[in-house]
Amino acid sequence: MATGRTHRPATRSRGIPEATVARLPLYLRALTALSERSVPTVSSEELAAAAGVNSAKLRKDFSYLGSYGTRGVGYDVEYLVYQISRELGLTQDWPVVIVGIGNLGAALANYGGFASRGFRVAALIDADPAMAGKPVAGIPVQHTDDLEKIIEDNGVSIGVIATPAGAAQQVCDRLVAAGVTSILNFAPTVLSVPDGVDVRKVDLSIELQILAFHEQRKAGEETAAGDGALPAAATREDSADQGPEGDVPAVMPA
Repeated sequence: MATGRTHRPATRSRGIPEATVARLPLYLRALTALSERSVPTVSSEELAAAAGVNSAKLRKDFSYLGSYGTRGVGYDVEYLVYQISRELGLTQDWPVVIVGIGNLGAALANYGGFASRGFRVAALIDADPAMAGKPVAGIPVQHTDDLEKIIEDNGVSIGVIATPAGAAQQVCDRLVAAGVTSILNFAPTVLSVPDGVDVRKVDLSIELQILAFHEQRKAGEETAAGDGALPAAATREDSADQGPEGDVPAVMPA
């Protein structure tokens, strides 16, 4: 069975914590919106609110970048956009391949945000021979038989996997063998990769299940508030169906 691996971001060697790296895209998105409105400066409180974090955490994060702002003025928006973009490696063009051009892969190919954020879709790849040559988002789909050559010809180091779960590991192995060192995985499975390869997983069903859990909890709290506390006997009976922490089922649905 494939097992996940904990990856150490290269930026850690430069003293930037992983949690800070994860927030930099949030700051960049908020700053880009300000830049598009020609806002010259922004306070830490305003930027923190736009990014959804607290201002103390934002100031700490920016201290790792060597950016402290100016008292009474705030942060220079354009400079911060450049500084964060440089730290994230977005000041250069990153060619990306998308493997698996079903509904999700086609939607990703049509996503206009890649180009504006430093990523260029270099190739679309699919295992279905009937897809070969068909244009998606203006890019002709190529067959997986040519995957290694496509990677080499385009100098690709980032791959996106949007295949069914059963095919994802094999595709991952081929991407890695061809020289891809970073993978964004949309397939509903955990990939096993060697040291030196970073994987980010996007699983929409898991996110929805987490939201469902919170909705169920809120509904339960509303019911309890309306009916009053449950009798002790009922509470003990219900606890038999709860997990070891008493608030989640012992077995969650797959």
